[in-house]
Amino acid sequence: MKDIGEKLKDARDSIGVSIEEVAEDLKIRPSQIENIESGNMEAFKDVFYLKYFIRDYAKYLGLDKDDLVDEFNEYLFDYTSKLSLDDIKNAKKGKAEPKKIKSPYTIERKSKLPIIPFVIYGVIIILIAIIAYIVVNLEHDDDDFKEGTVISESN
Repeated sequence: MKDIGEKLKDARDSIGVSIEEVAEDLKIRPSQIENIESGNMEAFKDVFYLKYFIRDYAKYLGLDKDDLVDEFNEYLFDYTSKLSLDDIKNAKKGKAEPKKIKSPYTIERKSKLPIIPFVIYGVIIILIAIIAYIVVNLEHDDDDFKEGTVISESN
């Protein structure tokens, strides 16, 4: 990734464009340009956006965007292919699970709001609504009785 960043930085320096100018023209933050040029892939939440930033940046600088995207794809393949042969053999034998490797393609997000309290609150709200309905109907029936309404059966 640093090689890609260095190529982009060298091309930018050779044409005399500042990071701020690039950021303004490409409509991205200057810090993103700096992170790309320094090879800091971890600064980006999504590698697909990073790939498109690299593509657009290379095109902006007049470089072959396809070559840089291919180089980035190769880097990603090497970056994500870190299972050792021993781990694979042990997994086949059932001895041990291989270490979980974080992939830049998937980001584990922890839910900020647990779902269980919402279910409990929903059940409570439904119960309150049922009880309120029963109470209102009982009061209505009591009102009819208090008014002295006589229900007669006609033959």
